[in-house]
Amino acid sequence: MSERWDTIVIGGGHNGLVAATLLAQAGDRVLVLEARERLGGLAAGEEFHPGYRTIGVDHDTTQLRSWVVAKLRLRELGLELESEETPVFSPAPAGNGGGILLWRDAERASPELGDDAASYGEYRAFLARLAPFVRRALDRVPVDISEQKIGDLWTLARTALGLRMLGRSDMMELFRIGPMCVADWLREWFTSDRLNALLAGPAVYGGYTGPWSPGTNANLLLHECFAGPGVKGGGPALVAALERAARDAGVEVRTAAPVQSIQMEGDAVTGVRLEGGETVTAARIAAACNPRHTLLDLLPAERLSLRLEHGISHFRSRGTTAKVHLALTAYPSFACRPDLTAAHIRIAEGIDPLERAFDPVKYRRFGDDLALDVRVPTVSEADLAPQGHHVLSVGVHFVPYELDGGWTDEARSALLEAVLTRLERYAPEVRSLVAGSETLTPADLEARYGLAGGQIHHGEHGLDQLFVRPTPECARYATPIAGLYLCGGGSYPGGGLTGAPGALAVERMRS
Repeated sequence: MSERWDTIVIGGGHNGLVAATLLAQAGDRVLVLEARERLGGLAAGEEFHPGYRTIGVDHDTTQLRSWVVAKLRLRELGLELESEETPVFSPAPAGNGGGILLWRDAERASPELGDDAASYGEYRAFLARLAPFVRRALDRVPVDISEQKIGDLWTLARTALGLRMLGRSDMMELFRIGPMCVADWLREWFTSDRLNALLAGPAVYGGYTGPWSPGTNANLLLHECFAGPGVKGGGPALVAALERAARDAGVEVRTAAPVQSIQMEGDAVTGVRLEGGETVTAARIAAACNPRHTLLDLLPAERLSLRLEHGISHFRSRGTTAKVHLALTAYPSFACRPDLTAAHIRIAEGIDPLERAFDPVKYRRFGDDLALDVRVPTVSEADLAPQGHHVLSVGVHFVPYELDGGWTDEARSALLEAVLTRLERYAPEVRSLVAGSETLTPADLEARYGLAGGQIHHGEHGLDQLFVRPTPECARYATPIAGLYLCGGGSYPGGGLTGAPGALAVERMRS
């Protein structure tokens, strides 16, 4: 007879590890089942060329919630946060100025911004006033207003009071700007189109939207209000600390253990069947994998209501992000500032060029002027490459999942060529420094990491899919199937390396 667990967590990404650890700390016997041979999901570091390692597909750790770090005591387990922010560099092509090296700190950024310096200080001050309210209001289990429970009504009342305490001006401004397109709002603040494009990047990265799409400003506000210090060592360091926390709490972890199906008896889950035929039983299942995979692939089809099946089938998951890793023999000098060694670079020269980069996706193509979000982790983590060499971790945005003609080897080579050509405009010698590379299309991300549609956030961050996520029936982590919960990036508050879905799902499980 198979061993019985209190909870099985499907998926050993960062949210799965967060959920597993918190459940184990509360007394559950927890088993984590990870399909791949390593933990971490999109945060896992991997060797992509002999001697060169990545910092994961998702290379942004600035959204990691401080309260999750505290709950899991990750600092005590070796997790280190960056002591100061990493500025973002927007280079200019040779002969077109020096670009912008942008700090969040308005005083440090001021010398870079010319006539926009004063506005940038006001912009940062406005966001600083919003951030405490946004964090308090959104870093909690979503309220179920339909049941009108006293606790939920009290939460709504406190949120309303917090909103009112912003003051009339900021409160009304928040109402006004949330549904806006990010292009309109940023142009109210700044005259520099390069600055606008640099700031707008996080609002559209990973989405099926351009900067002129309505609602994209909400993504920018959330990104800015939750931004904190990044993790020293990036995603791999986060995963290492989470694994230590899980094992210290008594969690059993099994890798190379893909789940074939969720087993049920009556209307409740009883465990899972692995692809090798083994059955593992549990009273509860927390699925950190993609919600479409959980509900449409792992559950028997007849177990879903027509309404839920329709809702999850139409949960938009159109991937638009590819990843290119470059192994370089030296740091790629930028022509506009040859003496600068930047660790974070965003390439997009203006709002309209950013919109034009998005346009081809609608026709199942990618353009030449791709939006690139580049990290050079070897600036601070030299052991990721041979001595003196570097790794470029390039988030390539506005690449379609369903490419016209399909993702053939020729198409992948064309994408890599487009990225190198784009980089050469700013760092002319970059191609000559390439010792090796890896190109992961949205289709490759789906195949390797189980991302439906290659969607890097486990579901698009449209306004309608941010706060009711993935469907109304599952918006508070519990599903209509007794004992089955969702705890990954396809649940509220969304994707990214935050830890919030995993932690909030546990609050719901134990309420």
